[in-house]
Amino acid sequence: MAESSTVPVLAYRSNTGLSILAGPPSNAPVALPDLGTAEVRNFLFSPLGKYLAVVFADRLFILSVSATSASVVREFPLQALEIEFSPKDTYISTYVRYVKSEDGNKPPHKNVSVWNIATGEEATAFTEKNPSNWQVHLNVTWTEDETFCGRRVGDEIQFHDAKNFSKGVSQRLKSDDRIASFSVSPGKRPIVAVFFPEKNGRPAAVRLYDVTSLGKPLSEKSFYRADSVSFHWNSLGTNVLVFTHTDVDATGQSYYGETNLFYLSITGNYDCKVNLDKSGPIHDVCWSPNAKEFVVVYGTMPAKATLFDHRANAMYEFGSAARNQVKFNPNGRLLFIGGFGNLAGEMDVWDRKTFKKVATIHASNSSSCDWAPDGKHIMTSTLYRRLKVDNGIKFWHYTGVLVNKVDVKEMHQTSWKADPRELWPERGALSPAPAGIEQPQAVAKPLGKYRPPGARNGPEARNFYDRDAIDNGTATLTPRPAVPGAARTGVPGAATKADGGNAAKGRKKSAGKGGAAAVEAVAEPAPAPSVQSGIIAGSALETEKKIKALNKKLRQIMDLKEKQAAGQVLELTQIQKIDSEGKVREEIAQLEKSL
Repeated sequence: MAESSTVPVLAYRSNTGLSILAGPPSNAPVALPDLGTAEVRNFLFSPLGKYLAVVFADRLFILSVSATSASVVREFPLQALEIEFSPKDTYISTYVRYVKSEDGNKPPHKNVSVWNIATGEEATAFTEKNPSNWQVHLNVTWTEDETFCGRRVGDEIQFHDAKNFSKGVSQRLKSDDRIASFSVSPGKRPIVAVFFPEKNGRPAAVRLYDVTSLGKPLSEKSFYRADSVSFHWNSLGTNVLVFTHTDVDATGQSYYGETNLFYLSITGNYDCKVNLDKSGPIHDVCWSPNAKEFVVVYGTMPAKATLFDHRANAMYEFGSAARNQVKFNPNGRLLFIGGFGNLAGEMDVWDRKTFKKVATIHASNSSSCDWAPDGKHIMTSTLYRRLKVDNGIKFWHYTGVLVNKVDVKEMHQTSWKADPRELWPERGALSPAPAGIEQPQAVAKPLGKYRPPGARNGPEARNFYDRDAIDNGTATLTPRPAVPGAARTGVPGAATKADGGNAAKGRKKSAGKGGAAAVEAVAEPAPAPSVQSGIIAGSALETEKKIKALNKKLRQIMDLKEKQAAGQVLELTQIQKIDSEGKVREEIAQLEKSL
């Protein structure tokens, strides 16, 4: 278990350099060792939180960080452009710029290195001449137990035995088709998912292989319209969601390409396309830490958010809003669904256990958002690359209370230090809201659309100026004066000569002799349907709810039987309830069988 503390720890990089801060409720700064005055270019916490890597132009420092202190563990004199830790914090991979040797007899420059942090020695190194995407093409990908590490070389994936790098490649996954990307699963059984793009009319495909036996794929899913994919594994590594994306949307519905989501099981007995009932892009997908369910945010704005079970069946609708990100807290009890980037920065916090919305947090201009390791606090940050003003960090309690904030001139990077989940176990009752540093501000109402000066503050709302009401579905019948002497034009839905002219006579009577008061009714548009949150009919969640209610009824029957055995006189309805015990048990058995 990684060394940790009773409060979460985070680091941020600003115009003043690197800073480390203890999170709520301490909020105390952590003193850094002397690292020089050079500009910090990047930093990264290791997956278990044991180390913090700090990148300078010509050096790489490895620090050990706690809530009270920080110290230097290792220093590497290299110009690292990219870095990545192994899952158990044993190794760190670095990428430096490739340098071509003028002497053709010399071996090529090995610019991707794997370093043992404890010893400071280079475990192995590779050559990558063409700079490309670090995570997809250049980085070394590890199994969770660090037994093997793999990298893509041309149209094959090469795996190395971490216990003996000197032997070179221990296993190869070769294919006649081009390998575009791959991903290794977490969990005890290492699985590699490989993406093969479309070629000569053949569909794209994702195949799952066992790392220890790369001969025959365990599972395969083919599909069209996929230029690139991202893999989303559950925490056990038993199921994977394949998020596909095209550069161009052939239907013309989106400027940003077409997206789809596919579900695969490593056992090969189940795969499907995740059915999303609203058109538009997929914004985000996130597995629950329990590895049994996931949430997808999808569709044109306002986007929908839906909870799916481990078989990709929809279970619960969280409603629709301007949202594009979802994330569970470390123990899976809470989740937030927020809208960041080009959206307003609002997020809804939900209790997964009760399906109640706990709070709505208004963090305007936020670039990113993440849960603290304690599962109770959320950090929102406004970064310089997104906005040149109001940079900084805000810390929120999940109830919506702002507990701390850090304002800087330029904020470039923020990250929490990872901690073991066991340090903050899930409790039966949620913690109450703490005292905040400021009162929540009222959300400003939208000002509406622009109206020319002549249309403002009129005695009555007219059709041309009622666009706001039409958009939000609150438009009403509004009178519109007719121009005296002007030719009448046909109005859709208005009375015609075929109705005997009764409607026209009625208008003339109401107009009077001058005709100035003649009006025409404007049809009221139907309001746009809104998506409400709730359990989806026929889902496993609804079945579980029925079983829970029947078990409650069964407990009541048991209590009545005890009273009857004690000689207490029961009412007729109570006796009838006791008689229904067999039927209740039979119904519970049928429902449990259907799950």
